[in-house]
Order: sequence, then C-alpha cells, then structure tokens
Amino acid sequence: MNYALPVPELPSVAIDGLPLRFPVRRVFCIGRNYAEHAKEMGGTVDKASPMFFTKPADALVTDGADVPYPSATSDLHHEVEMVVALKAGGSDIDPADAQALVYGYAIGLDLTRRDLQAAAKAKGAPWDTAKGFDHSAPISMLVPAERAKVNGDTPIALFVNGQKCQSATLGEMVHSVPEIIAALSKLYELKAGDLIYTGTPAGVAALQRGDRFEATLGNIVSLEGRIT
Repeated sequence: MNYALPVPELPSVAIDGLPLRFPVRRVFCIGRNYAEHAKEMGGTVDKASPMFFTKPADALVTDGADVPYPSATSDLHHEVEMVVALKAGGSDIDPADAQALVYGYAIGLDLTRRDLQAAAKAKGAPWDTAKGFDHSAPISMLVPAERAKVNGDTPIALFVNGQKCQSATLGEMVHSVPEIIAALSKLYELKAGDLIYTGTPAGVAALQRGDRFEATLGNIVSLEGRIT
C-alpha cells in the first residue's frame, strides 16, 4: 500500500530475555485503583464503576531514555504503576478468562500535569491534556507472565533521588488485573498489543528537572530514568 506521508514507527517495548519487541496498539489506564491514593487526591473509590482513561501509544518512553519535562506545567507528578501487556483480547470478557490473555508485566510511570488536571476538574472538563501528553508514559521492559510470578504480595515502589516516595503491594489494588481486563472489555474491544497501566498507590508528588527515579516491581523488573 502507498501512503501520502512516511508511516510513523510503531511504538514497541523490549522483552526481557528475548531478541524481540512487543508492538503496542493502545495504552489504557485505570484511575483510583488504590484507596489511599484516591483519598490523598480528595476522591473516593467506586468499586462498581472503575474509571478509565487512555494515553497515546507514542507517549511511551522506552529503553531507559531520558524524560523531557513537559511544556505547559509547573507541577509534574509521578505515579508508579504495574503495567499489563495483552497477547489477545475480545469484548465482554469473563474475569475467569482474563488472566490467560496476559502476555507479561512491566513497571511504568503515569506522569501527570497535576495543575492542568486540577484546573480541568474544577471546570468539570476532560483532563486529557493532563494525562495524554508527549513522553507521559515511561515503561520498563516486559517480563513474560510465566516468568514474572506476579501475585498479591508483589510490591511496587518508586524512589526519587534515592528516597522512597511510593510503595504498596499489588494486593492493595481495588480492582484486580482480571477485573480490570473484564471491565475494560465492556467499553472497548481489547486486542493483542494493548497495555494497561493498573493504577498508583499513595505518595504522588512533584518531579523536577534533574531528578532521577527508579521504579520497581518486586525483584521482577525495574525502570530507571531521569527528568531533563
């Protein structure tokens, strides 16, 4: 097929132990999936109605690249999250069938222009510009599910300049991975190549230019980077 413009490069993520990359289709995110984070943001958790938003696939920052401080904000916040990669999808997926769709796991950051988000919330307006900006989704390599051994006791944490800022276990998530996949599949037809950021624990705070961060998913995988 011929195109009028050069075809953009497909976003992709490295896979631990393999000379292959995971092609990324869409990036979904769930909000308020840790009760203490919802509380610190002045919100509440509605178990019956999970809250989703998206980021562009080309917002991913991969392979340990530096993260440019974004424009139009003076309050960039970190949100550490486990990321789930799907090898298959569907619509109206039963939670009992959802785990079999997982290809692997990563650790990532849902970077947020908090001042823009607050202004949008105050107006009752969408907050896409607060979440879906360029370079807003740093992510580690993926670890295939059969090697990751993720469970409710698996910790996630974020260190900024060597200081621990966020920490929790996956068992603290309000919605489990199968529940997230099932709920998303009622709103979208999920497909292979989709990524899901699964929510952040309490402790979100501002990042500054020059800050170095390390995000960890237990001893399974980690992500190091720098804000420039």
